[in-house]
Amino acid sequence: MMSELTSPLRILMVSPEVVPFAKTGGLADVVGSLPAALRELGCDVAVALPLYRRVVAENLAGERLLEHMPVSLGGQVIPAEIWQGKLGEDIPVFFVRRDEFFDRTYFYGTPRGDYFDNAHRFAYFCRAVMALCPALSYRPHVVHCHDWQSGLVPAYLRLVYGGDPFWIETATIFTIHNIAYQGQFAAELFPVTGLPAQFFAVGGMEFWGGINYMKAGIVCADVVTTVSPRYSDEIRVPPAGRGLEGVLQTYGHKLHGIINGVDYREWNPETDPLIAARYSAKNLSGKKRCKRDLLAAVGLPAGLMDRPLLGMVSRLADQKGLDLVAAVAQRLVAENLGLVILGTGEEKYHRLFSQLARRFPENVAVRLGFDNELAHKIEAGADIFLMPSQFEPCGLNQIYSLRYGTVPVVHATGGLYDTVKPFDPERGEGVGFRFSRYDAEALWEAIEAAVGVFPRSSLWQQIMRNGMAMDFSWESSARLYLALYEKAVAARRRSSVR
Repeated sequence: MMSELTSPLRILMVSPEVVPFAKTGGLADVVGSLPAALRELGCDVAVALPLYRRVVAENLAGERLLEHMPVSLGGQVIPAEIWQGKLGEDIPVFFVRRDEFFDRTYFYGTPRGDYFDNAHRFAYFCRAVMALCPALSYRPHVVHCHDWQSGLVPAYLRLVYGGDPFWIETATIFTIHNIAYQGQFAAELFPVTGLPAQFFAVGGMEFWGGINYMKAGIVCADVVTTVSPRYSDEIRVPPAGRGLEGVLQTYGHKLHGIINGVDYREWNPETDPLIAARYSAKNLSGKKRCKRDLLAAVGLPAGLMDRPLLGMVSRLADQKGLDLVAAVAQRLVAENLGLVILGTGEEKYHRLFSQLARRFPENVAVRLGFDNELAHKIEAGADIFLMPSQFEPCGLNQIYSLRYGTVPVVHATGGLYDTVKPFDPERGEGVGFRFSRYDAEALWEAIEAAVGVFPRSSLWQQIMRNGMAMDFSWESSARLYLALYEKAVAARRRSSVR
C-alpha cells in the first residue's frame, strides 16, 4: 500500500477509441486531447485501448511489451499481447491485442448491426486493463474510464480486486459520453464478466432482465461525469436518461458535468493548413476565400458566394436531427440557400440526401464518408453551421464553428445549450441561434432568423467575432477533472486506512 500520495498524479485513461488510432465520434477527440492537457498540469498520463486492425495496418502500435499476459474471461484464461505506442510526443498508449476480438474492419459492428460478441470483446478488454497494470508495474492513482466499453473496470476494481494491495488506493472516474449507447446484453452473458453473482441485481448491473455495462460503471465508480453540465441534468429524468435516470438520481451525489474542450492547435483558422486562407477575428477577409474554395471543392456554383451557405459535419443518424434537415431541405433550396453535408451513418439518410443532391445540384452537395480535410474546409467556408440534434451530450463541431466564425444554429439541448448563447441584436451579444421545440418548423424559424441577419454585414461580423472570442481550450476543463481526481484519490486513501 502506498503510504502517501506521490507526485505527479498518475492517471490511466481507458477508452475504446482515441484519435489518431481509432475514431467513430467525439469520444475519440476527447481522449486524444485531454491527456496532453493534464500533462501540461503536471500529471503523469497513459492511455489504454484495444489494438484494432487499423492501428496495426498504419504501423501505430509501437513495440510489443508483453506476449502472453493471462486474462480471465468467463472461466477461461485467454492470453493477450500488450503493445506500447505514443500519443503525441510522450504519452504512453497501451494497446490490448487479441486478434479474434479486435482484428476487424469496424470497431463495434458493421453497418448492418453490432457484433454478436461485443459483451465478450469489451469484458476481455476491461479484464486485460486490470491485468496489464500490475504486469507492467504501472500503478495509477486514477483510472478514468470512458463510455460503456470500459464500464466493467470500476466494477472489477471494486468487486474483484477491492482487497488487492496493488489497487486499494486507486480511484475510478467513469465518463458518460452518450447515454444512448449503454452496452446492454442478455442475462445469460453475465457469467462472461466474471463478476460476483450478487452483482446481477437491481442494485448492480441488472437492467430490465439483462445486463448493462454502463450501469456497472455508474454504480461502481467513485465519480461519474458527463461531457456538459446541462446533459448531466437532462439524463436524470426521462426520456433523456434512457432508462438509467433512476440510477443517476440514486448516484446524483457523484455526478458532475464538465464541458469538453477542443484542441485549438488543430482547429484554428489562424494556423489551419487545410484551408484555403488563414484569417482571424481582426482580419476576416480570408473567410471569403475559404467559402469560394469550399464551393469549388464540392461542385456548387460561385453564385452562392452572396447567399448563406449552410454546413454540416455529422453522423447521419436520427440523433443528429437529420429528420428535421430533410423536412426543411426543399425550403432551403426555394430560398436559394446552399447546403453542404459531410458524414456517414444510417442508410436511409445516405439515400435521402444523395437523392436531394442529385435533384438540386445547384444548391446541395453531399459527401458520404469521413474526410478530415473537407471537414476543415466546411468549418472555414460555411456561413452557418447546422446542429439540430435531438440530444447532444456536448458536441464539438459547434465549438469548432465558433472559432472559425461560422455561426451555429442549434437545438437547445445538452452541450449545444451550454455553448451557444443566442444572439441579441439590441445588445450585440451572443454567438448563434437556438430553437427549443424539436420540430422542423422551429428549426426553420431559427434558420430564417440567421438568414435575416446575414445581409447586415456589420451585425453578422459582430456575431462572428463574438464566437471567435470564445475559449473552450482544454486547460479549464482539465483543471476541473484534476480537482475531481484529487478529491476521489483523497477519499479512496481515507477509506483504505480505516
